[in-house]
Amino acid sequence: MPLVAHIDLPTFNRLREEGEEILSPERASKQDIRELHVGLLNMMPDAALEATERQFFRLVGACNQIVQFHVHPFTIDGLKRSPEAQAHIDKYYETFEQIKQDGLDALIISGANVVHNKLPEEDFWEPLIEVFSWAKENVTSVLCSCLATHAVIQHCYGIERTRLPFKRWGVFSHKLINRNHPLIAEINTRFDVPHSRFNEIFQHDMERCGLKVLAVSSEAGVHLAVSPDGFRIVFFQGHPEYDDISLLKEYKREVLRFYHDDRSDYPPFPEHYFDEAVQAIFTDYEQHVKTVKNTAIALEDFPENQVLEHLDNTWKDTAKAVFNNWLGKIYQLTNESRRLPFMDGIDPKNPLGL
Repeated sequence: MPLVAHIDLPTFNRLREEGEEILSPERASKQDIRELHVGLLNMMPDAALEATERQFFRLVGACNQIVQFHVHPFTIDGLKRSPEAQAHIDKYYETFEQIKQDGLDALIISGANVVHNKLPEEDFWEPLIEVFSWAKENVTSVLCSCLATHAVIQHCYGIERTRLPFKRWGVFSHKLINRNHPLIAEINTRFDVPHSRFNEIFQHDMERCGLKVLAVSSEAGVHLAVSPDGFRIVFFQGHPEYDDISLLKEYKREVLRFYHDDRSDYPPFPEHYFDEAVQAIFTDYEQHVKTVKNTAIALEDFPENQVLEHLDNTWKDTAKAVFNNWLGKIYQLTNESRRLPFMDGIDPKNPLGL
């Protein structure tokens, strides 16, 4: 069912332009359909702030449960913002205090950029843990993405992520290893997920602390796992929310970082993402960049428009299915009051009765 544009967030207009169904509050009030209130703790840097909104809003809105989705974006202290990004947040985002007062049925926590070697050293660590600790007691289920997964696992289970010798970057094939869990019901047993990270928590470490691992890649490691109770915390190490051009934008950023001497090596291609035609275009551009770098010759525009037709999205349908299952179970379990996480008779320690 559709998203409800309960605030004047520009993301709703962008999604309308893409063909998504967005209800006005007036129209929504005329439907006798239950609401679900989903929080989005957006910790992404300025350049990805609004794109992250669209990506997660889109996944929530694609679910076909008989429900109206109200998504509540908010953020936390400890994240440096430009004046423009802060103005966007001030105008459109709710405060955590307001979130706590009104309640949520579900919470999504995005990734974030880091500047320190240890996560507890980050300025956002304490505010993040405060949000998670509240959600653990008051929200039916929390979905953690990438950095949030690493932070919550370290906080809850004492497992620190491991720095990889190279960036895990590309689109990787994954296989289900627990086909009976409701979160992955009726999805493909093999599917793709993008990854983009320098760190990892390994399968054996997750299983050692009781997490249930649901989907794994032989190249990229665990993508999907859940807390020992089976549902209260959902962990993504990959980025199923990514658009088909997200990795392209990251590659462009890294190429320009090389050109401006912000990195010493020319970036490799994201794995399993560019076909041969795209690789040929970008190999030629690499030679151009290296030729004109540190000269007075102007850098030609990055040739992204030449490659768009070659980029395939091979993960979107599975991402929608997992979100559909997640929010569908929340709909079945949660109390009609968003201030209470469960309806009467549900055991919070085993909400799915597994």
